Amino acid sequence: MITPNLDIKEQKKGYEQKGSLDIDEDLSHSIVEGNKQRTQQGMILDSALNQGLFAFNADMVFENIVKDYSNADRIYGENFLRFASGFDNNTIKKNIRFPEFQRELKNKLKQTENELKDDDLIDDKGSITDKGFSLASIVLYMQELDDLRAKGLGERKTKKAMIYGDKENTRNFRSHDRYKDIAIKSSIRKALRRGHKELTTEDLKVFERDSKGKICVVYGLDASGSMRGKKIELCKKAGIALAFKAIDEQDNVGLIVFGSEIEEVVYPTKDFSQFIKAIVKIKAKKQTDIALTIEKAIEMFPKDNVTKHLVLITDAVPTVGSDPNKNTLNLVERAANFGITISVIGIELNKESTEFAKRISEIGRGRLYVVKDLENLDKIVLQDYYSI
Repeated sequence: MITPNLDIKEQKKGYEQKGSLDIDEDLSHSIVEGNKQRTQQGMILDSALNQGLFAFNADMVFENIVKDYSNADRIYGENFLRFASGFDNNTIKKNIRFPEFQRELKNKLKQTENELKDDDLIDDKGSITDKGFSLASIVLYMQELDDLRAKGLGERKTKKAMIYGDKENTRNFRSHDRYKDIAIKSSIRKALRRGHKELTTEDLKVFERDSKGKICVVYGLDASGSMRGKKIELCKKAGIALAFKAIDEQDNVGLIVFGSEIEEVVYPTKDFSQFIKAIVKIKAKKQTDIALTIEKAIEMFPKDNVTKHLVLITDAVPTVGSDPNKNTLNLVERAANFGITISVIGIELNKESTEFAKRISEIGRGRLYVVKDLENLDKIVLQDYYSI
């Protein structure tokens, strides 16, 4: 089994600085060696983070469950309650009114809290420690690698299409393609087959190019309140899949987490440990500001002659600003002028959101994917990466 590289180089705006990641090496070894308790603890912490919780207090969890189970389920989520208590949600729901079960549940939660404290995964106040964040990131990484193997997505791809490189195959012209990439002969042949006397936009073909340079891809993740729980969990895993594959192919990958403001930034890097350490801490909250995200992403990409791609993961239209749609599209056009392509992966989008996401991908010369099955999100993210 592959383990995270614990030696890092922290990249900041064009230069690399050597450093060391404060991940306890014993943690990664214990997970690899199948330590069930360590794995369970990592899953507890990861599920808490996915719900926007950065602390664990057994008494508070117990009180909320007894007071209003439905509300507790909304706050803590099914996974956290199951991992922390050892009981599935149906069992808790059916038995929570029985005093004997309440005592057992309280003891289980308290035992979990004490074990997390004893192992320095949470502090005396219940807040997750750096060691706790490290364990959560390792478990998340291992889970996603297992998922990739199960889905058969671990194969290495040897050819990518990109703006810079040798001309290879052709495809149909899309709005905002570069006119210098139009394949004249192929376009004329297509027009003749259609019986056209003049070339139309529908007749145009453009060259794809084989990769012979670097790729920088930035994973833009919506962390607004509606993404809490299962959505944010699978988005984190998909981000890890992208980072793992991109870095494995010597490409740079960055991270930008957005809500009503920019929450987290990792400049494009080959440092996998830095990426997963940042992504595990993502907390869903507030609104969606896609315009601010694109503006920040433009700054994040290097000025070098490389392929630059931003993939946005979101479940909503932008909601911040006096005219958020207009502001967003203006910045998409600006990004395109800087040679940055933008794809959108939409999660459970309504009709209005889908149309807007389509406009972003068209102006950004990227692709739009509408996700119906969240379990395939990592597959779609990798599909977009291989289509750059």
